[in-house]
Amino acid sequence: MAFDGIVISNVVRDMKEKLVDGRIYKIYQPEKDELNIVIKNNRENYRLLISADASLPLIYFQQSAKENPMTAPNFCMLLRKHINNGRIVDIYQPGFERIVVIVIEHLDEMGDLKRKKLITEIMGKHSNIIFATDDDIIIDSIKHISHMISSVREVLPGRTYEYPPAGGKVSPLEITEENFRERVKESPVNIIKAIYQNITGFSPVAAAEICYRAGLDGNASTASLSEGDMDSLYSSFAGVVSDIKSGNYVPQIVIDGYTPVEFSSIEMTMYVDKMIEYRENISQVLDEYFYRKSAVTRIRQKSADLRKIVSNAIERTSKKYDLQLKQLKDTESREKYRIYGELINTYGYGIEPGTESFEALNYYTDEMVKIPLDKTISVMDNSKRYFAKYNKLKRTYDALAALTVETKEELDHLISVQTFLDMAIDENYLTQVKEELVACGYIKGHYGRNGDRKGDRKAVKAKPLHYISRDGFHMYVGKNNIQNDELTFKLANGGDMWFHAKKMPGSHVVVRLEGAGELPDSTYEEAARLAAYYSSGRTAPKVEIDYTERRNIKKPTGAKPGFVIYHTNYSMIAEPQIAGIKELV
Repeated sequence: MAFDGIVISNVVRDMKEKLVDGRIYKIYQPEKDELNIVIKNNRENYRLLISADASLPLIYFQQSAKENPMTAPNFCMLLRKHINNGRIVDIYQPGFERIVVIVIEHLDEMGDLKRKKLITEIMGKHSNIIFATDDDIIIDSIKHISHMISSVREVLPGRTYEYPPAGGKVSPLEITEENFRERVKESPVNIIKAIYQNITGFSPVAAAEICYRAGLDGNASTASLSEGDMDSLYSSFAGVVSDIKSGNYVPQIVIDGYTPVEFSSIEMTMYVDKMIEYRENISQVLDEYFYRKSAVTRIRQKSADLRKIVSNAIERTSKKYDLQLKQLKDTESREKYRIYGELINTYGYGIEPGTESFEALNYYTDEMVKIPLDKTISVMDNSKRYFAKYNKLKRTYDALAALTVETKEELDHLISVQTFLDMAIDENYLTQVKEELVACGYIKGHYGRNGDRKGDRKAVKAKPLHYISRDGFHMYVGKNNIQNDELTFKLANGGDMWFHAKKMPGSHVVVRLEGAGELPDSTYEEAARLAAYYSSGRTAPKVEIDYTERRNIKKPTGAKPGFVIYHTNYSMIAEPQIAGIKELV
């Protein structure tokens, strides 16, 4: 989702709560268009990230800091000179624009109390960070915009600061119902465009959400709107505006599979086929969203070769499995040929040579059957031919019955590897998946005496994911098939509880009892949610989870990594949702 006015209003609300009356402690400029400002307030340190990067402009509370340059850039030095140790007296969002103004009070060289403004404009390639006096005279900016770059307005030292032109838009906090109806109805575009082209701070995604809540097709023309449609549309719009005015934000991340695709400060009801993860505040959403987004992109690039290998192997194995099933189906006629042979031996003594067929009673079913004969050979030779067909098909069936099981296990294993590649978030994930593919013969590899790949730098052995339930029980989640085996058969004790998504690839989840008699229901629920989330059923609204004591889990001799069997288990339904479950790092 765009970093729109709604998200910025949520950020500003949080900033006002935490930063007003706070002191600016440190100012850094780790990138040419980015500031990190540390503010002390109420015995807490807050690290504010402000970025005017053309591709990713941002403003929010950052969890961790970047490494700072040895020499501070000029803009950073200027800010330190004027506002270091300054007190933040106000923070606001003018006109619901994508602009944040921080008003700072400080003492000048003469000891007089002065006010300055640090203005952040979040506007794509036109984003900027501007330092100005209280009466809007620009002192400096992180990007200088001359008339050669923009004919609309200059952003240069000494110029008067002016807000970017609104383009005829109206703030959602000020627009009347009559004006909303008039603007939307008179816009010769689809409904979504009519909203975001007329309302300040609304992105196309927010406009689409309003249309969805109103039960309207956002791509339909505004000319198609009836009075009833307009009533529904304005009601949905007014509901969102009411939440904004009351500060009723719902910070969330929209997940498609394992990839974050959107973030929002309002409830995104239109993503019925996606998973929604909620967070306590919008800064957590932004920090996690962009970290996970970049991590997914980076890992997908690094895992491209592995994905191709696995994808090709799945395609090849699927074709082999389909062919084997077809051949297995062809052997279903084998019993018919055996019976034909028996019936010829039983009733064939009266058949005349050259007969093309004859009817006989099938004593297995008490039905008459018509048996074709080859008139060029004797009756007994026909019987021998049918028995030969039967024996050939039986041998084929016996061989294929074992082969199809073996091929299906191989296919399931490859699909599980593909699932874990989708779940990978760091290079250790990929290293272990690669070693698994080498061990199973899908990739050629050479090993030294100690078992390490020759020529490879030894990777840090990945640990399973570690969570703790609200009742204090430790829960472990395998990141790949090899780790699933280690978790189940080395870490877990016989009495520990084991969870897994039913009949689909995914992580083994082990809950350590550590002397406790029985798990509380809430821990069962949390462990099942983990098993659902870390499985191929992650995008489904509900997933069936098997659970049993670890002692009931067995690994067949020669089985693929991660493959286990169990016959004693219970099942429950869980949502693939891990929000609220505490992860231990």
